[in-house]
Amino acid sequence: MILEGFPVGPIQANCYIVGEETSGKGVVIDPGDEAERILGRIREHDLTIEVIFNTHGHFDHVGGNKRLKEATGAQIAIHPEDAHYLSKLSESAAVWGMFAENSPPPDMLLEDGQIVEVGGLLFKVLHTPGHTPGSVSLLLESARLVFTGDLIFMGSIGRTDFPGGDYATLINSVRTKIFTLEDDFRILSGHGPVTTVGNEKRYNPFFT
Repeated sequence: MILEGFPVGPIQANCYIVGEETSGKGVVIDPGDEAERILGRIREHDLTIEVIFNTHGHFDHVGGNKRLKEATGAQIAIHPEDAHYLSKLSESAAVWGMFAENSPPPDMLLEDGQIVEVGGLLFKVLHTPGHTPGSVSLLLESARLVFTGDLIFMGSIGRTDFPGGDYATLINSVRTKIFTLEDDFRILSGHGPVTTVGNEKRYNPFFT
């Protein structure tokens, strides 16, 4: 399996490229910015991108949607409760003194429990609201990985003071959808380093 993650843009949101070597098919998770850099890495891995997953609709995670879709033809996938963000990226980025292109509308609306298969890789959608109403995590059980967006980070959690955020909802999402996984599952979050479920159960101050 091909797995590469790197921070993009001024807010340094993590973008992930995941692919299956035999089929040559893959996905991009949260292309927040620096689309040409992401496309360069896709070419380096010789992947055909079929799905662009958005863990949520904030501009620092989806700002590269338009360019990536134009270049790859991949489907944009997001939860319906966050789909409305995609047409307002330019406006929301401008509030922070930044730039983002509005995204095309989604091609796929994600639901809790849905399985999205790409090149033999099975991504299970976990609806994990709290940071935004439509935040999702993506479980790749075969690789013992979960991509959590801005739900939980090493030693911290996502902000809940933006419109649509809710602290109690976020805490419940972590406890019921992430902490029910086995301790060795790696958490690949929207900002910062990789951690594990077991590490966050034991040391994350929001849960200990």
